[in-house]
Amino acid sequence: MGGHFQEMKYNTVILWKALFIVLGIWVLAILADEFTLFRWDLTEEGRYSVSESTKEVLRTLEEPLEVEILLTGNLPGGMRRFQKSIEETIKTFNAYSSQPIRFFYQDPLALPEDIREEYIFTLSDYGINPTNLHAAEGGGQTTRLIFPGIVVRNEVYEVGTLLLKGEKGMSPDQILNNSIENLEYEISSAIKRLTSRHQRAIGMIIGHGEMDEDDGFGVVEALHGDYEIYKIPMEQAEKVEDLLEFEVLIVAGPKEPFNEREKFLLDQYLMYGGNLLVFLDQLAFDLKEAGGEGTVAMPFDTGLDDLLFRYGIRINKDLIQDLNFGHHPVVAGDFGDQPQIVPLPWPFYVMAGRMATHPITKGLDQLQFRFVSTLDTIKADGIQKTPLVFSSDYSKVLTAPLRLAFEDMAVQPDMETFGSQRLPLVYLLEGEFNSYFKNRFLPDGFDKNLFRESGTDGKILVAGDGSLVKSSLDPKSGEPLPLGEDPFGDVVTANRDFLQNAVQYMIDPDGLISTRTKQYQIRPLNRVKIRNQKAFWQMVNVALPVGFILLIGLVIKLSRKKRYEGKRTGYLKK
Repeated sequence: MGGHFQEMKYNTVILWKALFIVLGIWVLAILADEFTLFRWDLTEEGRYSVSESTKEVLRTLEEPLEVEILLTGNLPGGMRRFQKSIEETIKTFNAYSSQPIRFFYQDPLALPEDIREEYIFTLSDYGINPTNLHAAEGGGQTTRLIFPGIVVRNEVYEVGTLLLKGEKGMSPDQILNNSIENLEYEISSAIKRLTSRHQRAIGMIIGHGEMDEDDGFGVVEALHGDYEIYKIPMEQAEKVEDLLEFEVLIVAGPKEPFNEREKFLLDQYLMYGGNLLVFLDQLAFDLKEAGGEGTVAMPFDTGLDDLLFRYGIRINKDLIQDLNFGHHPVVAGDFGDQPQIVPLPWPFYVMAGRMATHPITKGLDQLQFRFVSTLDTIKADGIQKTPLVFSSDYSKVLTAPLRLAFEDMAVQPDMETFGSQRLPLVYLLEGEFNSYFKNRFLPDGFDKNLFRESGTDGKILVAGDGSLVKSSLDPKSGEPLPLGEDPFGDVVTANRDFLQNAVQYMIDPDGLISTRTKQYQIRPLNRVKIRNQKAFWQMVNVALPVGFILLIGLVIKLSRKKRYEGKRTGYLKK
């Protein structure tokens, strides 16, 4: 009997020790969670990891943030996965943030009627427009409006961003997956816009007919929230240092040639680590004369061709036509005393939806080019040339001089002549640039001791269309529209997003923009295997765990029974 009591006492001590160990582990886990930060991402594609640039944005937060998730309600499977990914991304950000980031769900359509309309207009200003969601429900199809975006706010300001984005031609699943891949970039960029205290300077070159007030509205509207935008008359720039305070210079559609002094300033700006966005028209024409028999587009020299040739790129004296085209308004007659304006198909307005998987263009919708020329690369050692945007599989090239006439819109395009495919429309050049003025006489007035023969930090983005970042005008009000808005239709292209991404990449290619290359693997279930192995896996997931626990219990019971029976036999012998 005494031995039995000793055994019970021994078992009690072991039990208390185990209890204290478990309690100690629990206390240590709480302390570790409170005073240390650690996360283990075991997913193959790093689904729950964030880049160092995002961590830096989160570490420097100075006040708590609130995120309003607008995607709510009873959603179908794919959209529910997207909603869950938004929530998980915000939770991950909160884990790395120096300040709390809280979130809640808000359906704009559920707001009181007196504030609902104003709030929806506010979301529209942020680019968050409602989307029709079609879903199967109860044996039929249902349709309702959703707002696939978020609003981020602090105590004073707020910003909003659209999260559901994709390229033209993508399937719904591809759009969802692309949007999930870009969640880190979109949400971190919104946070950075909200909390940024310093705006970098962007310059728009003027003085050659590039940008009048209306043309430049689109650039200013697209960039003013993140950057300070300045117009730079080149004739007033006396030395390279006058340009170096600008992170990016934009040259868009000059109508007069650059002289040697101006070319030298741009060349040395690049050699000193500057970044150039160059959008040039290589043909000159007046579209107002395209009625009747039409007009002729003739080659035009911007003065920058030799500069670009030295850097490894050439814009050809031609124009591309594409069967994936936009529309141009023409007067089709009069109704009473009012002219009737009708948008007609115009193959010179190329709608380009083929994008490279590059941080600037990955996942973008189509861009609209108005009279775009082809690009050729030239041998230039040390320069990496990356094509970013391509035409469709049905394109053709017309060399100058060529006829432009509105009456051609009434002619059915000859499909057999559109045999060119995937013509590159935009190139990014990076690497070690050699100065155009190397081994040449420098223009008068410049210090030879400050001249740089080469440079490695600068970048150039080139397109053969001077109107790529120019605004269109609203035909009713005459006011300029944001980039990408079609004045004669409901089409909105991605020109605005393209400009924003390009500027951000040129300034900091390893920053937040680099997260746009993140890729998630879609792993759809095999429906045939599910049907054939349904019973087996139900047994594995339901019966096997229960059976395993019962087996362990049976082993323990038999073991204790055998042990105690042996001890009882020993007591009887004594």
